[in-house]
Amino acid sequence: MKKAHFSMLRTYRAADLLTLGNGAAGTGAIFAVIGYIEAPERWRVYLAIGLLPLALALDIADGKIARWRKTHSLFGAELDSLADIVSFGVAPAVLAYGLGMRGVLDVPILLYFVACGISRLARYNITAAEIAAAGDKVKYFEGTPIPSSLLLVVALALCFHWNRIGDDLPLGVVRIGALKWHPLSLLYFLSGSAMISKTLRIPKL
Repeated sequence: MKKAHFSMLRTYRAADLLTLGNGAAGTGAIFAVIGYIEAPERWRVYLAIGLLPLALALDIADGKIARWRKTHSLFGAELDSLADIVSFGVAPAVLAYGLGMRGVLDVPILLYFVACGISRLARYNITAAEIAAAGDKVKYFEGTPIPSSLLLVVALALCFHWNRIGDDLPLGVVRIGALKWHPLSLLYFLSGSAMISKTLRIPKL
């Protein structure tokens, strides 16, 4: 039996297009922060901050539409995770970097945060597949869902609004010779650790 040709355009469903919109919003936020670093105009950061709740709205909508139209697919699940890591993993980390968390310990913490987000999504995909194979439904998340990173975005949005960025970030800056570290970056460490927690279980609504 000849294997059917995989047509990318024919594979897309309505929910998948919303998922792509999620990823596009996250990517747009990253571009806006990069633009701010090159040309520090405040509207660029506000644009980045505004695009991330839009990404969340699209992320919620794609799930609702997939359930409504009963069009769940392995392709859609993988697409959702890839979009989520851009919008809720990489984009919040880039925002923190753009607003001043560029010290010797800040960057490894931000990298750790992104790595935790990737790991958390990979674990969820495997767990969900195993539960689905058993004929059950996913009843809870192991670790906090990656969109919870928007709480970090809200915190940074307030810092930016109050002009508390760079070395004026809350908790200040620790200097070790020529090296700097912003203790506020520990929020990203805690968020990443909560995402990969095995014991923390969040009910799935």
